[in-house]
Order: sequence, then structure tokens, then C-alpha cells
Amino acid sequence: MMPTTIALPSTEQEIGPRRPGAIYSNSDGRFEVLVLITDPAAAAQLLRRGSARWAVIVRDTLRPDGIPFAVGSVWTTSDYLVRPAKTVTPASVFASAA
Repeated sequence: MMPTTIALPSTEQEIGPRRPGAIYSNSDGRFEVLVLITDPAAAAQLLRRGSARWAVIVRDTLRPDGIPFAVGSVWTTSDYLVRPAKTVTPASVFASAA
């Protein structure tokens, strides 16, 4: 019998479309992504875990207090993208600085 190989999801698959500026919804609320952290050491410290590959800092847009907090849950079929992340191009960065 051959051993079964299971492919783990990539970091990109786990994060899904959660980039700064994106808003997504699920049964827990509607969240705006403020920051994406892809440094594993920083993500683990932020999430208070022994290890993590990434973390996102979000705020719940349905709560009046809207206090930002970190999450490390993977993107699933129960998550719904409300607004895609803002695309930042070098030209738009320079235009805003002028």
C-alpha cells in the first residue's frame, strides 16, 4: 500500500483575498483588513501562538467600537468578500505624494 500524501494549502490560499482595504463577512461579523503580516515570527507573537505563517489585523465594521484585533483563521467557503483590497500601484503612490 502506498503512503497517502496530503497537500497542505499554501499561505496565499489560507489568507485568501484578505489584503489591506478588503472587507469580508462571515458569521462572526464584517471585517475590514487593516494590515497583513506575513513574517512568521511577528505573526506568531501577534497571535500569541507557538507558530504561525501569517496574521491579519482587522476591525469589525458592524461594531460601534470597532477595535482592531489580530486573526489567523484560514479563508473558508463561509467567508464572503464584500469589497476587494485596494490596489496600490507605484504611479498612485507617487501621485498622492505630489
